[in-house]
Amino acid sequence: MRRVTVLALGLALAVTAGVDAQPAKRAVVGILCAVRCEGAAFDAFREELRQLGWVEPRTLVLETRAAGGQFDRLPALARELVDLKPDVVVASSPQPSRAAKDAAGGIPLVFVAVADPVQAGLVQSLARPGGTVTGLATLVPGGFIAKQIELLKEIVPHASRLAVLTNPTNEIHRLVLPVEVPQAARALSLDFRMHPASDAGQIEAAIDAAVRERADILLVAGDPLFHAPPDRIPALAARARLPAIYLPREVARAGGLVSYGPNTPALFRRAASYVDRILKGARPADMPVEQPTLFELVVNLKTARALGLTIPQSILLRADETIQ
Repeated sequence: MRRVTVLALGLALAVTAGVDAQPAKRAVVGILCAVRCEGAAFDAFREELRQLGWVEPRTLVLETRAAGGQFDRLPALARELVDLKPDVVVASSPQPSRAAKDAAGGIPLVFVAVADPVQAGLVQSLARPGGTVTGLATLVPGGFIAKQIELLKEIVPHASRLAVLTNPTNEIHRLVLPVEVPQAARALSLDFRMHPASDAGQIEAAIDAAVRERADILLVAGDPLFHAPPDRIPALAARARLPAIYLPREVARAGGLVSYGPNTPALFRRAASYVDRILKGARPADMPVEQPTLFELVVNLKTARALGLTIPQSILLRADETIQ
C-alpha cells in the first residue's frame, strides 16, 4: 500500500512539475526602424524592459525590422510586422511611425522620437491621443528649431547665410521646418536655404550645394538618415569647413561641432514603460503623449579648434558636456 501511495505521490509531483515547466504566454513586441534597430537608445529600451520584468526570450519576443535608410521599404516592413500579430508595435522616428500606423489596424502603437505627433496626424492631441496610438515626442514645437539656430549663431556671430539639411520623406520636416525656420532666420537676420536629401547618396551633394551657395552655418534637422552612422555628416561638414548643429549628442561625440536635443536613450526607456503598461492592459488612448522637459547641449571643442572657432563662455557655461 505504501509503494502505491509513494508512486501516486511521485506521479502527482511529476505532473505538477510538468505544468510549472510550461512557459507562460510570451509577449510579442514589433519594432520598426528607419535605419537600424541598434545603438544606445535600443540598448536602453531593452534594459528597461528587463528591469520591468520582461525577459527575452522567456516572457518577451522582440521582432525588429529596419529599413536601412531605404524609406520606401517601410510600408512593407510594417505589414510584415503586423502579420506576426504582435501585442504592441514600437516605431522610432516619423517615417516608421506613419508606416506602422497605416498598417497596424487595431494593434497598439508606441512611437518614439516624433517631433510633432499632432501635426503629423498620429494622435488627436498630446493629452488625449485617442485610438490606439501614443508615445514620446522629441521636442516642443514652436521654439526648439529657433533655439538650435540661435545657439549656432552665437557660436558663429558673423554668420549671415544658413543652410538647412532636410529629408523630404520626413513629415515633420515638410510641415514644421517651412514655418519655424523662416521665423527664426528673420529674427537673426539670416538668409536661409533648404537643402533636401532623401537618401544617403544625396547627403554629400546637399552639403556641397550649401558650400557653393556660401552658407556660413548648417542646421542638420533631426532625422535617422542624418544620424547613422553618427560620424558621416560631421566628416562632410569638416571637409567643407561648415559649422553645424545636430539633434543627438552621439553626433557631437562623433565629431559634430555642437548638438542640442533630448536624451534619446531616456526617451526609449520611457517608451519601454509605455510598452509595459500596454502589455498589462492599459489603453493607448488613456496614455498622454510625453514631451521632453530637459534638453542637452554638447560642444565638441576639438572640432571647434579645427574650424578655427572660439566657443563663447556663455555657451560653455550652459553645456552639459564638452568634448576635448
